[in-house]
Amino acid sequence: MTNPHEAARPGRPLLLLPVQAAAVAALGLLVTGPLAHRWPLSAEDDVNRALAARRTPLATALTDGASLLADTGSVIALTLVCTAALLLVPQVPRWREAAFLAVAVAAQSAVFLLVTLVVNRERPDVPHLDPAPPTSSFPSGHVGASVALFGGLAVLASRRLQGFRRHLVVGLFLVIPLFVAASRVYRGMHHPSDVVVGLLNGACVLALAAAALLPRPREQAAKSVSDPSASCARRVVVVRHPHACDDTTADRVRALLRDHGYAEQRWTETTAADPSGGLAPCLAGTDADLVVVCGGDGTVRACADVLAGTGIPLAIVPCGTGNLLARNLRLPADPVAALREAVNGRAAALDVGRMQGDGIAPTRFAVMAGAGFDAAMVQDASARLKERLGWVAYVVSAVRHLGDARMRLSIRLDGGARLDRRARMVVIGNVGTLQGGLPLLPEARPDSGRLEVVLLDPRGLTGWLAAAGYLASRAPGGRRQRAAGPGERSLARGALEYFSAARIDLEFARAQPRELDGDVFPAGTRLTAEVEPGALRVYLPASARADAPAGTDTTADALAEAGFPAREEAPAREEARSGAVPPGPAAVRARTGTSAGSDLPAGTGAEGGVHGHRDARTTAQ
Repeated sequence: MTNPHEAARPGRPLLLLPVQAAAVAALGLLVTGPLAHRWPLSAEDDVNRALAARRTPLATALTDGASLLADTGSVIALTLVCTAALLLVPQVPRWREAAFLAVAVAAQSAVFLLVTLVVNRERPDVPHLDPAPPTSSFPSGHVGASVALFGGLAVLASRRLQGFRRHLVVGLFLVIPLFVAASRVYRGMHHPSDVVVGLLNGACVLALAAAALLPRPREQAAKSVSDPSASCARRVVVVRHPHACDDTTADRVRALLRDHGYAEQRWTETTAADPSGGLAPCLAGTDADLVVVCGGDGTVRACADVLAGTGIPLAIVPCGTGNLLARNLRLPADPVAALREAVNGRAAALDVGRMQGDGIAPTRFAVMAGAGFDAAMVQDASARLKERLGWVAYVVSAVRHLGDARMRLSIRLDGGARLDRRARMVVIGNVGTLQGGLPLLPEARPDSGRLEVVLLDPRGLTGWLAAAGYLASRAPGGRRQRAAGPGERSLARGALEYFSAARIDLEFARAQPRELDGDVFPAGTRLTAEVEPGALRVYLPASARADAPAGTDTTADALAEAGFPAREEAPAREEARSGAVPPGPAAVRARTGTSAGSDLPAGTGAEGGVHGHRDARTTAQ
């Protein structure tokens, strides 16, 4: 529903133009009256004479071009060309941007003419290199017009471009009015104060026109979601796994994106050597509004590694074997339905994990990383069975590894004391639910600012049954078991042990197979995982909250809609009970290497040493 205040907003700031004209006229009367013989105005004639005495052919030629560029006829012609381009070249007419540019130039000229009717200042007493129009020297009309035109183009460029190209184009546009101002003084057409006020006059008109006619960022984001036709020129990069995403699905994805305004589509396919499909080169020098990933968790992980920290949102089209991230975020299983929910939803700032170790360069994961039994199961799963049976192929592979030997390992939580353990597998998770709704990490949520860890060490058949029974009790609809006592550190008769931290260091006595989001990595003896809070923006289905503005980051609401509980739960209650105070966001950023401007979710923290470990009472809550 449209806010009546927003509906009445366009055009209202332009009512301040008469006030601006009166203020500039009053300033002109002061410059030509009481202040004329006071410094620095008293020194202006010396500046004009000094420049006139030092003119050179090269400088004269350059400034001649600047004066011609800012001449009335040139400014009118360039404004008409730019306005026509904004209306005719893009697929959707950008009438508000075109109106902004035209109104800024016209309003600046109107203010300039009104001021010259009140202020009558003679031009500098030096040889003039341009014909002197019959208007006051105060303020400079050339300078004001160049600010309105080229400053207006700089504003539009800053809203459309990104990265280095944005800085370059905006900088070039902003340099032009400054060069025009210097040229007008050099050519003897204006005093320095004339061009300074010309710059201020143009800038003020530009600000009023932008406030009156250009949409605010929140308004623009809301419109792009609620009105697909408003975003027909938006750009999207689609990363496609050629085997997981068949041609029929790709065609449906292409049509759906086009229907939702993503007319400029760039498609790229993954390869064994580059599971992100060359996403980084595709994004270089572009201003993509969205990246769509058509594939499984491995493809999503590779693309998330590129996108984390860039602010470019990601939409998931689950086409893989497991699709664990999509399942944890409660996206529809149908690929096109999941994309439809995403493009009509909201962007949530989610955490990612950053993993490194011997033989593993620093890389990010969005779901889980593991070593031991888990990685061996992924490594030995038959490609043919995965194609025919889906994730059931992992179950078949798991049966073959039930008898694998236990591994010796040590674990450090947030740089705390070393804990020596034996286990069949260790899993570090950003989210915690496996296929079939099995909650391996019941406390994991992707906006907590922490990673959850579980050690699985069942002893014999009874140990496996105890672990399965406990996890089943944590599944939605399951009958929850109660922990044995407040001091317990392990659950399910010692088969499960849980930890929570922002940084986890693992060291194995012997090289172990390792995996990240379903991708197998070389066996090794070390793993280090750190959380990057809020580093990845992912589109989720729209929250049920009607008052949340569309298209904005509503992480808590979006995750609540997906079934995640509120953040302030067991960990916070246990810390309050024990008196432990977790470090604030700055400490977490210092450990994780996240910049101070990162979107760090509230309520995050990190406990050192054994405090990072969840006891049985906490985990069971």
